[in-house]
Amino acid sequence: MRRGPLAGRYPAVAAMVVFALVPFLALSAALSSITPLIAKDLHMSTEALSVTSGMANAGYAVGTVLAVQFAQLLPQRRMLLVYGSALVVGSVLTAAATAPAMFVVGHVLQGLCTSLLLIAAVPPLIIGYPAARLRTTAVVMNMCIFGAVALGPVLGGVQASAHGWRPLFWAIAGVAVAALALSLMTYQEVPPAAPDAPIDYIALCLATVGCVSAFFGASELTAHRFAEARTWGPLIGGLLLIVVLFVHEYTSRHPLLCVQSLLSTLPVAGIVAAICAAAASVSAISLTQISLAHRTTPLHLGLVYLPEFGGAVLAALFFGATFHTRLLHYFVLVGLLFLAAGVLVMNAAAPPTSTLVAVGSGLVGVGVGASVVPALFIAGFSLRSSNVQRVFAIVELVRAVAAFLIAPVLLYVAATVGANADSGTRTALWICFGISLAGALIGVALYYLGRVRPPTPSVDGWLSGERTGWDSPPLLARFSRFARAGGDDDPCP
Repeated sequence: MRRGPLAGRYPAVAAMVVFALVPFLALSAALSSITPLIAKDLHMSTEALSVTSGMANAGYAVGTVLAVQFAQLLPQRRMLLVYGSALVVGSVLTAAATAPAMFVVGHVLQGLCTSLLLIAAVPPLIIGYPAARLRTTAVVMNMCIFGAVALGPVLGGVQASAHGWRPLFWAIAGVAVAALALSLMTYQEVPPAAPDAPIDYIALCLATVGCVSAFFGASELTAHRFAEARTWGPLIGGLLLIVVLFVHEYTSRHPLLCVQSLLSTLPVAGIVAAICAAAASVSAISLTQISLAHRTTPLHLGLVYLPEFGGAVLAALFFGATFHTRLLHYFVLVGLLFLAAGVLVMNAAAPPTSTLVAVGSGLVGVGVGASVVPALFIAGFSLRSSNVQRVFAIVELVRAVAAFLIAPVLLYVAATVGANADSGTRTALWICFGISLAGALIGVALYYLGRVRPPTPSVDGWLSGERTGWDSPPLLARFSRFARAGGDDDPCP
């Protein structure tokens, strides 16, 4: 079997995952500061750039489902090379763009390929090495996903202060090239997971049309009122299609996503926590960025959010120390409370001040780093490790919808509700506070109603693929004597 010179070397594989995920995730958080420069250089309207960003986010969401389907039918490591190559192409197109079409195609490719790489590369890093490596992997994942996002505003502010945007995009392209090179050097042949599995055309169509429609509708809020059909129609219709997607996967005899297996207390609580944390954190950062943008310089604005990166690093380190203990459950709860506190601090003055936003962003960094990826492991430990790819796909799909869809809606609220923009921003931040607090309260309620005593995961048993990491009680077990528990009774092939 063909193998690269660094095949099986954990540091090289982990570095490949980092380089594959960082470009788009950091860029998506940096765009706010450099959007005016891109618009001026490429002669694009604000609405066109908003739609471009929305379609890139839609590509990220759709890619989570596509990646699972491709992994079932095609050699997985070969596809990793295809995804990496396409990411390089997309990154070069955006950096070298001389016309709007080049930028649009390139940026959408970046979003799509990042999620394809995420679902293809991260699960093997989790289950392909001994249990002793899982602690490091947990920290790497947290830093990849949220360290990069937290660093985005700083990178955007630094680049905007230099009155350019292409150097950042070329740097992103360089990182993508490094990811592709590491994919080649760590290559080892991996067969399809289920080559005889049927193609779930219904799921692929629902995911694609639903995400594209919903994100298009949300992006139209920058230039149109919600009451207009071109805004609410795609937005509401797309969300309904995403709901239909999950219903279809729940009822399917051969599901692509393990929806039915996740409908028990622990994974549902984890997914709710991930949704609320993603929605509240991205929205709060976006709202305060726009509020402060015309009150300070781009460099100062970027540095205001540097504490968020520090908070994400701190949370990742604590996560590494707790993920294999029963403290993992309490860690997610504490993270949501830190997130709520961060939003509350940001909203302590109207308009938000740089000092309050800096302190609040640090708390938000701790909160989101302590909630989303830890919640992913809570869901993942509830199924056998052989299905971690599908669990990851579901969590990332709903996280992307929550993070990238709710933020534009709350930005619209900030711009249209209240006597002025500052009053509207305050209202929208209160909604963010409510979302983060709701995640904590719903999680506690689900544990209570499911009669859950936070268990310690059996990491070795889970990695062996022979059993789940723990037994997840049925939903609402206090009221339903015959409710079905998730876990070992897994309908996914």
